[in-house]
Amino acid sequence: MGLTMHERKAITNELAVRYQKATKTIRGQILKEFIHLTGYSHCYASHILHNWGKHLVRTIDGQRVEIILGIKHRKQKRSKPRRYDRTIIQILEKLWVISDGLCGKRLRAFIDTALPILERFQEIILPDNETRAKLLAISPATIDRLLAPTRKNFWNKGRSSTKPGTLLKHHIPIRTFEEWNDHTPGFLEVDLVAHDGGSAYGDFIQSLDVTDIASGWTETRAVRNKAQCWVVQGLRDIKNNLPFPVLGIDSDNGGEFINHQLLRFCNHHMITFTRSRPYRKNDSCYVEQKNYTVVRKTVGYYRYDNEHQLALLVELYNHLRLYTNFFQPVMKLTSKTRNGSRVHKTYDKPQTPFQRLLVHPLIAPDVKEKLSATFHTLNPADLKRTISHIQHILFLSHSPLPQRPPHTRIPAPDHPWRRSDSHCQILALTPSSLDSRKNNPDTPTVQYPELSG
Repeated sequence: MGLTMHERKAITNELAVRYQKATKTIRGQILKEFIHLTGYSHCYASHILHNWGKHLVRTIDGQRVEIILGIKHRKQKRSKPRRYDRTIIQILEKLWVISDGLCGKRLRAFIDTALPILERFQEIILPDNETRAKLLAISPATIDRLLAPTRKNFWNKGRSSTKPGTLLKHHIPIRTFEEWNDHTPGFLEVDLVAHDGGSAYGDFIQSLDVTDIASGWTETRAVRNKAQCWVVQGLRDIKNNLPFPVLGIDSDNGGEFINHQLLRFCNHHMITFTRSRPYRKNDSCYVEQKNYTVVRKTVGYYRYDNEHQLALLVELYNHLRLYTNFFQPVMKLTSKTRNGSRVHKTYDKPQTPFQRLLVHPLIAPDVKEKLSATFHTLNPADLKRTISHIQHILFLSHSPLPQRPPHTRIPAPDHPWRRSDSHCQILALTPSSLDSRKNNPDTPTVQYPELSG
């Protein structure tokens, strides 16, 4: 394989200086070496080395042009007018904030759905029809490019607090994708999100996250802790508010789900109850994704552990379910092909869960009419303002991390203990041992540092 043009120019730049200053004999040697490296003809190679860096005057199309060999001329930028001016960018930024920071592909679908509603509620006022036409014609790639300076500053990550429940592990089957009809609404993945703030000590609020696999419909409920009664109560409330019947529930292997109470609940309502494989988080990929995009992005990673914060979370989730399910487009994976180490994924058109239910043949017409009536009363900008207001109050009220009590950090001995050897005698620092030291001051002791938990 020969040299690239960039490599040839680099070699020419090094050899030309030596060539122009060398004697006739050395020039011949340099020329032969240059021809061998670059593959140029003898005439062209001699011309390049001799004139490299010199001013040459040539006549091109009847005009005299001065050329300097070896100097890269800057290309003139094409003077193309901007199609999307600052007005379009400002409207895009506002739409991006209302949509809770969607990517270009999902924001493209959000604009089609929400722009007429926002104009009706006068949240966005477009100056003319040309601006509206540009917004409706803009591509996802252009949206990402125009919003790149706006979206640079967010990120955080938490940790899992799931503990395995082994009581009924062998009575609840492991779910495989072949056993469920994922194209029918009603098969749900469930999970809990802990609001411990990084310290798992004591009781703290949990968010019960439920996601429908077929439509992406997501419901969240705040529960006091991981107790079985609160989890089942949250699932019962979600079941009564879903626009479709619950056909199946799939959970992880935590004890908050693998218990008799939830099993009886599923058997009573004829719901298929399955669990994922241990240590395989991707088995619950649908709900795990919503744990961040719906729960963590909304309530953050603070600690919430009192009644006031629980009431705020309940109110927040009542508005969030409408905002998420009616105005947040989602994309579903349709195919995945592997070519060596590369995996090519294909997704369908971004649609909101509400739009997916409207076109689904198994959803009853009266349910679709009820959902449509609810949709026409909603203002996404007003929902976003309400959510932001509750978020502000919730973040200000977050609890400090609890300190473990002293008796759990420093183990107190049940009785005075004593260890003797040839050199010293070590006494436990108890009141009785201190009294014995006062009575017998000749007893040698060794000080030791305080034990920490």
